[in-house]
Amino acid sequence: MATIETLSQQRCHGGTQGFYRHDSRACGGPMRFALYLPPQAARQPCPVLYFLAGLTCTEETATIKAGAQRLAAELGLALVMPDTSPRDTGFDGATGDWEFGEGAGFYLDATQAPWSSRFRMRSYVAEELPALLAAHFPVDVERSGVCGHSMGGHGALTLALTYPQRYRSVSAFAPIVAPSQVPWGQKAFARYLGDDPCGWEDYDACALVARQAFAGTILIDQGQADRFLAEQLRPQLFEQACAAAGQPLVLRRQPGYDHSYWFVNTFVEDHLRHHARALGL
Repeated sequence: MATIETLSQQRCHGGTQGFYRHDSRACGGPMRFALYLPPQAARQPCPVLYFLAGLTCTEETATIKAGAQRLAAELGLALVMPDTSPRDTGFDGATGDWEFGEGAGFYLDATQAPWSSRFRMRSYVAEELPALLAAHFPVDVERSGVCGHSMGGHGALTLALTYPQRYRSVSAFAPIVAPSQVPWGQKAFARYLGDDPCGWEDYDACALVARQAFAGTILIDQGQADRFLAEQLRPQLFEQACAAAGQPLVLRRQPGYDHSYWFVNTFVEDHLRHHARALGL
């Protein structure tokens, strides 16, 4: 059984907020994650919500800024916040560019050298991390939902649409819904996955929803004052793709809100309740 190093644990809303590190097979080195266990975990395994953060972020970002623990404690929901990429890879070009490399793993399994040896965030989040959590913590990984912000919203949507049997619920804040069609995705995908755009469709929510719908309703919040809205996010593309596929979608456009965690913090309660209903809480 894999071992986990406890970096810190603090009491929080009657539960425990912990930060942990372990050696990852998927990512070929140490990975960090945060886990909030609500007070109910002392009595029984709790369902899990994965929150995937965006570009430049770490496992600390949503843990500290989203303000989700209070309601998670009330609902009996465990919160898992993984890091956004492997770290200290030593690869040329892996640092120094906030849109690519470390801190910008895009929740995909890279196919191009040297990235393919370490940047395997899809396998890490969807396979390795749930098995690790189930082995070490009082969580019920059979009842899981996935949520994310920006690049992490892209991750949440693509994971749920790829593995609909593993996630009972999905939501996103300001997600990159069509990475194949916007500069952030095109820049990263060409380097991680190669130059052929056909190979990018497995990581594009607009392409994925055309192949296979998600059983539940997808919830998305998008700030209308988001500076990345027109060029990078383009939620109308996913709205159109869902309509064509018959995928239930609630896309809420929020006037005055930007791309920051103040936006996430404002609407996180709605998202937790969305997941709690689907997870039977």
